[in-house]
Amino acid sequence: MGHTRVIRTEDELRAIIGHPSDLIVAKIADRLNDLTRQFIERSPFVCVATARPDGGLDVSPRGDPAGFVRILDERTLLIPDRPGNKLADTLTNILRDPRIGLLFLVPGIGDTFRVNGLAEIVEDPELLAPSTVNGKPPKLGIRITIVEAYTQCSKALIRSDLWNDEHHVDRDELPSSGAILRSVSAIPVDPETYDREREARYARGDGLY
Repeated sequence: MGHTRVIRTEDELRAIIGHPSDLIVAKIADRLNDLTRQFIERSPFVCVATARPDGGLDVSPRGDPAGFVRILDERTLLIPDRPGNKLADTLTNILRDPRIGLLFLVPGIGDTFRVNGLAEIVEDPELLAPSTVNGKPPKLGIRITIVEAYTQCSKALIRSDLWNDEHHVDRDELPSSGAILRSVSAIPVDPETYDREREARYARGDGLY
């Protein structure tokens, strides 16, 4: 087995990977424009990264009809908070540390769009009313002040071939949610009952909005 070298400084790292070009650095903006805003307007899915009070990190998926992350102005976004499991990791993290990172995906598109900013939790029925879905407005929203906004190249999605439906995995090939829950929970769980009841709730739309 070969010797593993741990890279501990940026100088060591740069000696291996090099430095970004001036053009790459120049693409990082502190606001949206008429072109870049389209990646947010057409995206139905965003990954939200926040920092935990204990120093850990959290990444949470958020999804809704395309454009659900609303652009309030060139430097401000609003994410509606939909019902979840009530752990509220993202929200409780923001209460302690407002830093937030967003990664927007647009189905079929290789480029992704990244936003880094500062977040706050808002309760404002008038502001949140346009985010109503199925007659149910969100109770809370995450308002984000943009610090950095830029496109990410397509290399990751090209390598993964993410949008190729020939590579889609049948859900039956992976452990079910109920089976996973039983494997980690101290509370007795019947996987088949759990999965059946969850799928019935989703089919009815219970708890989605």
